[in-house]
Amino acid sequence: MLLSTMLQSNASVNVSHPAPGDWFVAAHLPPSSQKIQVKGFIPSCAYIFQPDMLVLRVAEVSVLEPDMPLPQTLSLSRPSYLKVFVPEFTRELLLELQDCASNGSQACLVRLAVGSVTLPYDFRRVLSCAGRPLPCRLLLHSPPWDQWLQVTAESLAGPHITVTLNAVATLTACRPWTVSTQHLLQGSPNQSRNASDGPQDPVCSGGAGSPSCLVSYPVLREDMDVVSVRFRPLDRVSVLVQPHMPSVLRLYLNTGMDSGGSLTVSLRANKTTVKNSTLVVACVNAASAFLGFNASHNCTTAFFQGHLLTLSTTSWQANLIVPFPETENWYLSLQLVCPENAEECEQTVVHVETTLYLVPCVNDCGPYGQCLVLRRHGYLYAGCSCKAGWRGWSCTDNSTAQTVAQQTVAALLLTLSNLVFLAPIAVSVQRAFLVEAFVYAYTMFFSTFYHACDQPGEAVLCILNYDTLQYCDFLGSEVSIWVTILCMARLKAVLKYVLFILGTLLIAMSLQLDRRGAWNMMGPCLFALVIMVSMWVYRCGRRRHCYPTSWRRWAFYLLPGISMATVAMAIYAFMMTSDNYYYTHSLWHMLVAGSAAFLLPPCEGHTEPWACVQRLPCHYQICRNDREELYAVT
Repeated sequence: MLLSTMLQSNASVNVSHPAPGDWFVAAHLPPSSQKIQVKGFIPSCAYIFQPDMLVLRVAEVSVLEPDMPLPQTLSLSRPSYLKVFVPEFTRELLLELQDCASNGSQACLVRLAVGSVTLPYDFRRVLSCAGRPLPCRLLLHSPPWDQWLQVTAESLAGPHITVTLNAVATLTACRPWTVSTQHLLQGSPNQSRNASDGPQDPVCSGGAGSPSCLVSYPVLREDMDVVSVRFRPLDRVSVLVQPHMPSVLRLYLNTGMDSGGSLTVSLRANKTTVKNSTLVVACVNAASAFLGFNASHNCTTAFFQGHLLTLSTTSWQANLIVPFPETENWYLSLQLVCPENAEECEQTVVHVETTLYLVPCVNDCGPYGQCLVLRRHGYLYAGCSCKAGWRGWSCTDNSTAQTVAQQTVAALLLTLSNLVFLAPIAVSVQRAFLVEAFVYAYTMFFSTFYHACDQPGEAVLCILNYDTLQYCDFLGSEVSIWVTILCMARLKAVLKYVLFILGTLLIAMSLQLDRRGAWNMMGPCLFALVIMVSMWVYRCGRRRHCYPTSWRRWAFYLLPGISMATVAMAIYAFMMTSDNYYYTHSLWHMLVAGSAAFLLPPCEGHTEPWACVQRLPCHYQICRNDREELYAVT
């Protein structure tokens, strides 16, 4: 049931006669905008979702025994609540209202409801007995096995009128042929039977001469991983399908932890065994198996519309995927039918290979998705997170997907735009800022390969773990900004390198705590700007002249660099969306790298590029006299 409500109001749902089992309530917000927002700039909204459940139980519920009439008296304000237990392998359930009378009249003004309410669809069977011939009957084919079935009888007569009746339940059971597994106890557990051997003279579990309506194959459940289960017929690969009765496999999905994955059923028949017009019809149902192949092939049981699969000469393989199956026993029933000539099936048997799995995600979400296993309040479920515009349970819907060419262009833009960092690297080397040059090279390398690994689909290249590449990219970006601003402050070498190391360590720690926090970048930037502005103001006061002193430095370097950095920050904070990310983020790369090249300060006036001050161990300094081209020791 989909319930839309305003956040300020309360909403309630009333479900009468709910089905037993797990019920789930999920709440989600409307789809957010495609804008990529920096964490910390936009205030987060806190929503509180507090579900409450009130259960009202029926105090008087009568047990309806098979073939035993149960007298009931109904009135308009007092319906009758009954329950009948349906054992396993029940073919039919017949409910009758006998000796129905209201105030001496033989009219049966009663409405009979069988089953429980489920959402979003109600599969209850409701029958109005008014105007029907007596006794009023309701026949259910393949009712839910091993369960109590709820029956409600309500009076349709007027007030102060009582209705009397006798309720009778008649069960029609079929006794299964169970494939004998006695040889498993005698042989080694590592031995397996050839698939072509088929079942060896199945042992009738119901005794000699008793009617049989199905062949039951024991199924082994193997829990492989979280929300990952394998089902296979015991000691065999294939199932023998016959024309006279269905072959049934029971899949145990009732542990309470199996509804969060996808049930996959794959059937495969030998091409040579499916001949002419023969068909292998298979039905996958919950709660009970479909047994009426001789009457119809709609896979409909009493309260469940099953899934139909067919194998033929033209289609000898069939697949089925059931996302988030109900917490219930599921049944796979197969039978061989010949719709054109029934005599063709008399001596025909078909071996069908079954591949039955419960998987977290179908095909591991393919190349355009990521399988996520989530836990909420003790419930475990899985789903696909699709990329590049792909949709669907397994990210196979390409109606809004990007083409391979678009993915390639996006990958090239995000990776090759980092080559602009070659400009600040060259400037740093030319001006003897070797530490800064190494930081820019580190940023260029990891940003390139992080974005090469971050791409969905086919245009992907990961040289390291994705999380490692992302961390190194974020670290390099923020340290690059840190060292650039400190380099502009013109600090003494020792103090500058101490701040380089200290800032890098603090940035690394903050990224580990919250990688996408806004203050991871804003904090170091503001602190470095305070240091730079303080040094510039100090120099202006000491020299009594504006610093930097050259107007050319302001006009051709500082103003363009500051403008590029401002535009880059505006793009990063306000303009990026999921659709234009490839272009805006590539532009961000180029603007940040270009601003660093413009903002790096020039060399000191008395220092030549690559000049090194050589110091002797005895505290003597070798200096060069450019005018006399002689060396003096001082």
